Amino acid sequence: MSDHRGEGVLDTTIETLGTPTVASPLAGRRFIPDDHFANICLSPEDIDDVAEETEADFEIAGPRERLYFDPAGVKAAVVTCGGLCPGLNDVIHAIVLEALNAYRVSGVVGIRFGLQGLIPRYGHPPVELTPQAVAGIHQQGGTILGTSRGRQPAGEMVDFLESRGIGQLFVIGGDGTMKAAMRLSEEVRRRGAAIAVIGVPKTIDNDISLVTSSFGFDTAVERAAEAIRCVHTEAVSVPNGIGVVKLMGRESGFIAAQAALVVKDADFVLVPEAPFSLRGEGGLLPSLAEHLRRRGNAVIVVAEGAGQDLIAAAAPQADASDNLRLGDIGGFLIREIDAYLKEQGMLHSFKYIDPSYLIRSVPANANDRIYCGFLGQYAVHAAMAGKTGMVVSKLYGRYVHLPLALVTRRRRRLNLTSSCWQSILETTEQHRLAAVAR
Repeated sequence: MSDHRGEGVLDTTIETLGTPTVASPLAGRRFIPDDHFANICLSPEDIDDVAEETEADFEIAGPRERLYFDPAGVKAAVVTCGGLCPGLNDVIHAIVLEALNAYRVSGVVGIRFGLQGLIPRYGHPPVELTPQAVAGIHQQGGTILGTSRGRQPAGEMVDFLESRGIGQLFVIGGDGTMKAAMRLSEEVRRRGAAIAVIGVPKTIDNDISLVTSSFGFDTAVERAAEAIRCVHTEAVSVPNGIGVVKLMGRESGFIAAQAALVVKDADFVLVPEAPFSLRGEGGLLPSLAEHLRRRGNAVIVVAEGAGQDLIAAAAPQADASDNLRLGDIGGFLIREIDAYLKEQGMLHSFKYIDPSYLIRSVPANANDRIYCGFLGQYAVHAAMAGKTGMVVSKLYGRYVHLPLALVTRRRRRLNLTSSCWQSILETTEQHRLAAVAR
């Protein structure tokens, strides 16, 4: 069963399990009618599928007056997948409290160690989640449920859900996890099972389509800015000091760019979307040397996925999530810079910081904590109404429902014509680097 949102450039239709007939137990709430939509103007910065600004209608998130599930007869499950990110525990906390305290569902279980926990042979039995069990977890980094990477058979996972009588599955994870959630949703549909699959998009790189700011990103930028500030202090304290900070960003340079804008101490910002050369006119090495002659110090902020075409390596290998293993761009840059400056007869010293794991594992900051709370609550509202095959997201200030098929088309990338990147060009030495065609 679905509505008419399939018209237009983007198919924003949200699938439902059936007609909602159960009265909501929520009292004193403003319910969202299913025929109310948020009309939002999208640009190529939001999703690559549009070549110019276009409007699309999105189902508004929030509680519904009529539910598909009888709260007393439904059990929910929560799973966290992929890399760590600030705010995971906050989302778990919000889902558990909303489901149990507001809707009074029959129970909530936590699936341990990612999607492996949905496959009995891995030996990760689920844990019961109660308000007491999750008390205070939002003050901690990481995820109390554990996580893992890698594909798991959708059929076996749905077998597990059906055998345990689970009617709602909340899947918290990134691009690969949302693709797995879509496969789960398709298998549920094929069987005609009454299981709602709801995604909560998590990517510290901020690279999921139509998710303008993923949870944990604000915390990541804040902590990354601290690292840049510290390496700048180190660099200015010695002659020709060079600070290098390597940040997360496999395919998208959002953290590097925004952290650089926060601190305004970066001289070069290297991101995957903007290829660069090392030598020759407009190359990084001669541009850096010229900057050192003028200023006596420099700070380079580099996303982990930048400059991969420059690193001579064997055939790239994929990890369990089918992501290509990246070469160490930080170490590579330091070796290349060191050799070049020695050729130039320039004395110099390095300070290198890679705070990636420190950033990933910290508790969420205040803004992310509030954001996670709403995402968890809206996810429960959607599941109770029988929505499925979707994610909850904040899109230009509106909490909306997005089809999994829409957010998993391709990863979101930093637009080099955006005001963010133009500000980088205007406030750093970035303009000295020649544009390199990919």
